[in-house]
Amino acid sequence: MNLPNYITMSRIACVPLLIWILSPKFPAHGIHGEQEVCASLVFILASITDGVDGYLARRRGQITTLGMLLDPLADKLMVTAAYIVLVAYNPRIVPPWIAVLVIGREFLVSGLRSIAASEGFTIEASDLGKLKTVIQIVSVVAAILDRGWSSWNWFGFIIGVHLIAVTAIYWMATVSIISAVDYFVGFWKKIDHASGRRRRRRSFVLSRNKKSAVEPPQPPHPVESR
Repeated sequence: MNLPNYITMSRIACVPLLIWILSPKFPAHGIHGEQEVCASLVFILASITDGVDGYLARRRGQITTLGMLLDPLADKLMVTAAYIVLVAYNPRIVPPWIAVLVIGREFLVSGLRSIAASEGFTIEASDLGKLKTVIQIVSVVAAILDRGWSSWNWFGFIIGVHLIAVTAIYWMATVSIISAVDYFVGFWKKIDHASGRRRRRRSFVLSRNKKSAVEPPQPPHPVESR
C-alpha cells in the first residue's frame, strides 16, 4: 500500500458515510440544511480524491496493480451509490430510471474494457467520459442541495438550485448515453482490427504449412571431392 492507494481507499470509505448521512438515521435529519450540506461536502471531497490519487501515483511513480483495480472500483461505487440513495432521498429530481441508466452504463463500459484487456488492447477514457464525470458531480451535489433549497440568494444573485439540478441530471443522462455509444464504437473498431490481424496471421501460418506439405523434399547437394 502507498499514499495514492490510501487516498483511493478513503474514497471507498466515503460510500457508506454518504449513505448514512442521507439516511433518516443521520442525527441532523430533519434539520434544515445541515444534512444536505454535510452530504454535499463528503461527495465533493471524495470526488476531489479521484484526481489527487491518480496525479500522485503518476508523479511518484507508484502506479500499482492494486491501484489500477481500486481506482475505477471506487469511482463506480461512489457514483452508483449516490444515485441509488438519491432515488429515495430526492425522487422528484432523480427518478429510478436515471439510476438504472447510470448503473447500466457503468456495467457496459466495464464489460467492454474487460473484453478489450483479454484481447490485448485498452480503451482510453474519452473526452465525453470526462465531461460526463464532471456533470455527474454537479448533478449529485445539486440534487442533494435541492431537497433543502430551491434557490440561493448569494450576495444578491439568485442561484436556481432546482433548475441547476434538473438541467444537470438530464444533461448527464444524455452525455452518458452518447459516451456509452462512443465507447462501444471505439471498442468495435479495435476488436475488429484485432480480429482481422489474427485472421491474417492464421492465414499466413496455414499457407506456409500447406506449402511445406506440398513441396517435395529437396535432395542434399553432393559434396565435391577435391
